Amino acid sequence: MIASLTGRLVRKSPSQAVIDVQGVGYELFIPLSTYCGLPDVAQVTSLHVQTCLREDAIQLFGFLTEPEKTAFGLLTTVSGIGPKLALSVLSTFTIPNLAEAVQAGDIDRLATVPGIGKKSASRLVLELKDRVERLSVIGGLSSPAAGCPATSVYEDATSALVNLGYKPADVKQVLSKLHLEQADLTDVIRATLKHLAKG
Repeated sequence: MIASLTGRLVRKSPSQAVIDVQGVGYELFIPLSTYCGLPDVAQVTSLHVQTCLREDAIQLFGFLTEPEKTAFGLLTTVSGIGPKLALSVLSTFTIPNLAEAVQAGDIDRLATVPGIGKKSASRLVLELKDRVERLSVIGGLSSPAAGCPATSVYEDATSALVNLGYKPADVKQVLSKLHLEQADLTDVIRATLKHLAKG
């Protein structure tokens, strides 16, 4: 199993990164918080890796911090929550906010995650409630991601939200109403998600 990778960043998007390690390019699925903390392309970076084996593929999931990786592992223990949905959860919530929503049993808030309906949100609460302390501890160790460059924040936000399952037209309509030009990518996406969840 691959536990971590250190190498040159070849490509990055809000949902994926490619790292070149001694001539081998590893493609990793990443949450939004990891994307925001990645350096520029061609710089060296390190990611904590969770390897997921399927019948037809080996998938790598990368995280800037160990707490993110641990939270991802915890989320994938919930029945019906696979790796991609776990990434959606971590792209929508910070770890402390996730712990707070689970603790409060806030199913409506958890159901704002693309791909998670009320049934899955209920399972998240039911299966993680006893382990919410662990999630809170993990969240306390997690450092906030560095801000994303403002130049293409709206483009990156649109790309990330489309990857999460929203329609481009809906995303652009909400973004045109928000005045967050100076905000970082994570803030723009969270604000947009709130508006999309209402509509």
